Amino acid sequence: MKKKPYDYSGFSLKKLTDPRFSHVLLLGGWIFYFSMYFITENLIPFEKCHVIYCALDDRIPFCEYFAIFYVGWYVLCFAVLGHTFFYDVPRFKKVQTYVIITQIIAMICYIVYPSRQQLRPEVFERSNIFTLFLGWIYAFDTPTGICPSLHVAYSIAFLSAGLKDPKMTKLGKFLLTFTVVMICISVCFVKQHSVLDVIAAIPVCIIAELLVYGKDRKSKKKEESL
Repeated sequence: MKKKPYDYSGFSLKKLTDPRFSHVLLLGGWIFYFSMYFITENLIPFEKCHVIYCALDDRIPFCEYFAIFYVGWYVLCFAVLGHTFFYDVPRFKKVQTYVIITQIIAMICYIVYPSRQQLRPEVFERSNIFTLFLGWIYAFDTPTGICPSLHVAYSIAFLSAGLKDPKMTKLGKFLLTFTVVMICISVCFVKQHSVLDVIAAIPVCIIAELLVYGKDRKSKKKEESL
């Protein structure tokens, strides 16, 4: 049976404090993030940013074909947040709170320890639609504020929410897991992040996981012990 969309009839900005629509306020997390992104990008000098690098970065070749998964991240964001916002509000609250926590931690890191990378190729050896997309991405997304990787953190947030959804099929969970793994790998192959950025995102997600789902796990254990 197809799930009915959440009833947003009668919604207005004046009703944001209404319990029925209060979850919409969580979208303000994106306003906070983009505001802080703009501030950090413009107020922290490039030369003050620490270079993030490890030897493994040199062993990972640039491969523009991974742009499929890197760009697919944007689709995943809209798909998960959009679907839960309209069809599963309780899950939306969880996943968006998870995202906000990762944003706050990441921004603190970007301010306390500004970071940048020097991994991007100076020129593309081939010219195709994939390098075209990457050229656009390189143009608007500067190589600063990279550690931890929010590309990775958000993806793990969406994976966590999906794996906990009892209505998602095993095939759906497999495809979601595959997609998230490929997205996390792609950030290194398109030279948007160092391997260290990916690793740094893991403890950030562990913190968010415990804060968002910790109580649920404790409640489940108590029920199982009864």
